[in-house]
Amino acid sequence: MTDSHLIETAQRLAKALTPGDLDHTLRQITTAAVEVLPEVRWASITVLHSDGRLETVAPTDDMLLEVDAAQYKLREGPCYQAAVDSAHVTAPDLATDQRFPRYGGIALDHGIHAQAGIRLFDAARSQGALNLYSSAAGAFKDFESLSRLFAHQSATAIAYAQEIQNLNEAMHTRRTIGQAVGIVMERYKLTDQRAFAFLTRLSQDHNVKLRRVAQELVNALEQDGRDARD
Repeated sequence: MTDSHLIETAQRLAKALTPGDLDHTLRQITTAAVEVLPEVRWASITVLHSDGRLETVAPTDDMLLEVDAAQYKLREGPCYQAAVDSAHVTAPDLATDQRFPRYGGIALDHGIHAQAGIRLFDAARSQGALNLYSSAAGAFKDFESLSRLFAHQSATAIAYAQEIQNLNEAMHTRRTIGQAVGIVMERYKLTDQRAFAFLTRLSQDHNVKLRRVAQELVNALEQDGRDARD
């Protein structure tokens, strides 16, 4: 891989990965992988949730939902390994790869002859890997430099999208708690400080997060309003 090729790829990636929400960013990453990376025909992202659940997101072809699910079930394949174990896995020839004896045949049945898995992010509640698929045996043999570049730029885009998502969630939570405080103030004729303390005590007594207590209170008021109109 020449320096000029890496620079060209970096420029193409920068154009392909524009800021957006998290779902949009993940779709951009898999689309860009197919368009920018050599020999990649399909791509998906595996997310490993904190409860151990594996989920495929942003596949460029619905066929990958079945292929990825097979790897999760068998606990075998580059897709699975990159999500839960190794940060970088390549399988240039799945027909002869002794690491994946059960999954290899499934991949071949779907026209997949080579595959790579690249860890994209490790977060408190989840971690994820990019799955790259090729119909050409021998693909991904000399792939490390380019894949690390792609992973780095993708991870940067994901981090930005997650930060925006966290900010949006925080704003929503703050707004909901404010609504709940207002409801308690009006219903029980309390000051804002005492209303907030009331909600906090409910949260502690029931071992439920404050934002959930607030959301349930707001939902209950909205339901009462709908019932009154019916």
